[in-house]
Amino acid sequence: MGESSDEVWSAPITPRLPASVAPTPPIVSCPPSQFHSPSMSRSPLLTMGDHPGGTASAPFRTPKSRTPRFITPFITPLGSPLRKALKMTKLDPQDAWLPITQSRNGNAYYAAFHTLCSGIGIQALVLPVAFTVLGWAWGIICLTVAFIWQLYTLYVMVQLHENVESEVRYSRYMQLANATFGERLAKLFAAFPIMYLSAGTCTTLIIIGGSTSKMLYQTLCGATCTSKPLTNVEWYLVFTCAAVVLSQLPNLNSIAGVSLLGALTAIAYCTLIWAVSVAEGRLPNVSYDPLRKGKQIARIFDVLNALGIIAFAFRGHNLILEIQATMPSDEKHPSRVPMWRGVKFAYILVATCLFPLAIGGYWAYGQLIPANGGMLTALYAFHSQDVARGVLGLISCCVIINAISSFQIYGMPMFDDIESIYTTKCKKECPWWLRAFIRTFFAFVCFFIAVAIPFLASFAGLIGGIALPVTFAYPCFMWLKVKKPKTYGPMWWMNWTLGLMGMLLSVLLIAAGLYVVIDTGVNISFFKP
Repeated sequence: MGESSDEVWSAPITPRLPASVAPTPPIVSCPPSQFHSPSMSRSPLLTMGDHPGGTASAPFRTPKSRTPRFITPFITPLGSPLRKALKMTKLDPQDAWLPITQSRNGNAYYAAFHTLCSGIGIQALVLPVAFTVLGWAWGIICLTVAFIWQLYTLYVMVQLHENVESEVRYSRYMQLANATFGERLAKLFAAFPIMYLSAGTCTTLIIIGGSTSKMLYQTLCGATCTSKPLTNVEWYLVFTCAAVVLSQLPNLNSIAGVSLLGALTAIAYCTLIWAVSVAEGRLPNVSYDPLRKGKQIARIFDVLNALGIIAFAFRGHNLILEIQATMPSDEKHPSRVPMWRGVKFAYILVATCLFPLAIGGYWAYGQLIPANGGMLTALYAFHSQDVARGVLGLISCCVIINAISSFQIYGMPMFDDIESIYTTKCKKECPWWLRAFIRTFFAFVCFFIAVAIPFLASFAGLIGGIALPVTFAYPCFMWLKVKKPKTYGPMWWMNWTLGLMGMLLSVLLIAAGLYVVIDTGVNISFFKP
């Protein structure tokens, strides 16, 4: 590569061309970005031809009679977009070596699959718990506002993926955070939430997948089963081994089919759970009065904790840039167009899952819904004798498959980050055996945490507060820094308001989550899942 973006590679010396023949246009080469930003082309790497230090090729042959057709666009006014596209091409070999940017054959369908798989999860099943504190009206209002708010920040992230002025694609959330906030602030405020949303979610998925596998076994085996069941730790291990096998798929595009399966099973179990609960009817003596207990301060913190549960239901923003990075992009066909098309389709389905689940679940169980486990626990607790075992087994199967599929997409940023350490130091791609070891090691670290801290799911409100800025606040500040809207204009006011409200809510939700955990208590049982 050249030492600066202005350096031009020269072709080998050739005889002077006649005046009627256009010279071969120079190819401008930009240095690799410090954020490992991938190419704006359809392939992570382009064959750039001869350059200093490269292998010499055959001498350039002068055209005999007329200008070749492939040169014509560069000597006409219409050629400026092509020249600009070449200038915008940033070459970084690491982009072809890392799992997120290794393949750029994605499309709107792949984007919809990945977004659905990452956007719908088991955390949606505890939404009715928030309604027990907020009530009907405020529960629906808060859920609607949160959905619109996070959909806007999704739009912002999609638009910020490509920066034409700086000629960079931000293929990872932390790259955009570094570019907008600076490296120190990005590590201070964004690194931990991003790490939790990847590694922490994978750990939670092991707990959920292992526990649901045990429920599936008990459901299918029945009360008369005489075989000795596996322990919780053994079920966690079974789930982890299945996740490790799928994690050997090389890159983000290669798991599109896995994400499709995860998305379909998420839609299936969300729909089945609320439909079966509503079909079975309301429980006797069900109440819809919002819970009011203790002192005034306790009530306030309960409300804030309920808001944290709603915020935690919307996840996946930390993966949007990574998903968009799998798409081809150029000046005429930017990746934001198919990406936004896929996101819109995905979130129509997300809305059709979350709103009926929250409203139908609260209607069926009211204040009786369990705080831990939400709808899935309520279904087994109140209707295990009324609903056919086949239906309960199907719901459990869908939860398990979705958890394994979600593990792959949430683990991919961690795989990418760990492998980037090797590629940066060694200047080459990870060998297959090292890649397999990295992914296996990561999965079993998550397994160890799941066994050591099995009560992690009890901190849903607290975790929602910590991760809230990634979804609701940081994208607004990023828009202000990158797009620089007119001061005191509508976009300026809206993004400042949403960003500051998101940060304030985050602080309040963290405080409320801590208070609720301390006040209600958590069954601390290290290494006793």
